[in-house]
Amino acid sequence: MSIMSNAKRALAIAAASATLFSMAACGSSNAAGSKSDSSSAASSGKIEVVASINQWGSMAKDLGGSNVEVTNIMTKTNVEAHDYEPTSQDVAKFGTAKVAVVNGADYDPWATKAAQSTKATLVTAAETAGIKEGDNPHVWFSAKVRSNTADAITAAYQKADPSHKDDYAKFNKDWHAKEDQLESKIKDTSSKTENLPYAATESVAWYLADDLKMTDATPKGYAQASANESEPTPADIKDFQDTLKAGSIKMLVFNSQEANSTTDQITGAAKDANVPIVELTEQMPKQYTNLLDWMSALVDQFAAAVK
Repeated sequence: MSIMSNAKRALAIAAASATLFSMAACGSSNAAGSKSDSSSAASSGKIEVVASINQWGSMAKDLGGSNVEVTNIMTKTNVEAHDYEPTSQDVAKFGTAKVAVVNGADYDPWATKAAQSTKATLVTAAETAGIKEGDNPHVWFSAKVRSNTADAITAAYQKADPSHKDDYAKFNKDWHAKEDQLESKIKDTSSKTENLPYAATESVAWYLADDLKMTDATPKGYAQASANESEPTPADIKDFQDTLKAGSIKMLVFNSQEANSTTDQITGAAKDANVPIVELTEQMPKQYTNLLDWMSALVDQFAAAVK
């Protein structure tokens, strides 16, 4: 899994902190503009919501309907949240929100820091399932985290806007009905994928593969290098290529958002060995506006890749 370096992470957090301090201390024109935006949202009767990444923002919208105004900070697949450096405008959005939804598990520390410094009710997806810093942070791929986060967002809405409590309960029920359909598809697909050995260029989709009851067979040296934020050695890469050629790995999961010369060698070996490749991205692609639709499409990709 690709994770932002400690230095860059510290800079991102410092930037968020500095901007919040500046806004609070100086009453800058940006802060005044944010207050105006907040007043506009308040006059519309909608809850102002900010989400660090678009996959959680899509859920926040589904659970709030026309009663909420959701702003997503990250919406593109060409920049990772690990590496994202917030602008003053990004941080200001957290300052005016009533509800903030972040990923947690040190995936978007800049967003967590910005939200904690405001009066917004904070929903941290990873924490809803006890996932902490050091664990795999790509938690939107987990059925358990999605379900728990949905309930946490609904609770935040009902707290912020009790007059529409029944509306939020209905939105929650409708959302869970769709999640249940997705989990039913995952269960059906797992009859094909259970115990299927797969490998991954990064552990981005580990939770989804686990829900599909697959077995992670990524060569140990390569997997450890990825987890330790280091480059795999030539020996690690050769071991991965040789394992693919040997035929013990039945599927390769490739994060195209982090394509480089190393992953080119790995995917090339998979193609030469006729190992099916499931290609995905870390952030939700622009053709999807709904987290569950994206997950459903990915399950279909896994099912289609099974020989």
